[in-house]
Amino acid sequence: MTDGAPDPGFSPDDKSVEVRFVRSSGPGGQNVNKVSTAVELRFTPALDDKLTPEVRERLLRLAGRRATADQVIVIQAQRFRSQIMNREDALRRLADLVARAMHRPEVRIATKPGPAARRRRLTEKRVRAATKVGRSAVRGDSD
Repeated sequence: MTDGAPDPGFSPDDKSVEVRFVRSSGPGGQNVNKVSTAVELRFTPALDDKLTPEVRERLLRLAGRRATADQVIVIQAQRFRSQIMNREDALRRLADLVARAMHRPEVRIATKPGPAARRRRLTEKRVRAATKVGRSAVRGDSD
């Protein structure tokens, strides 16, 4: 169910991706203070010729807060202690996001309930009403 977009093994165009290595946040001792192992991947869908306009629109919507005002998707990866592994992690997460965006959601066709469903609903309503009437106080009784 794709719209002529690339396969799930998506690899972005070089012109649409910018990868920067930054220092990781949080604990980690000397390594975290000296080595830039975290990855900040910036992907501009408008520059990628493989994506259709519909996929680009869905991609930006799915990206949510990761998309900037100028329609650049920023993915940060700092799970691993290695630049290479963090870069692969960021690219894999981008590929997963693009794969989700390529899936066109099915349009729901509104239907009306059938006669049997209407009968069941009305029967259940009558049973429920009778239960509630049975719980009410009997008229004429004085407490």
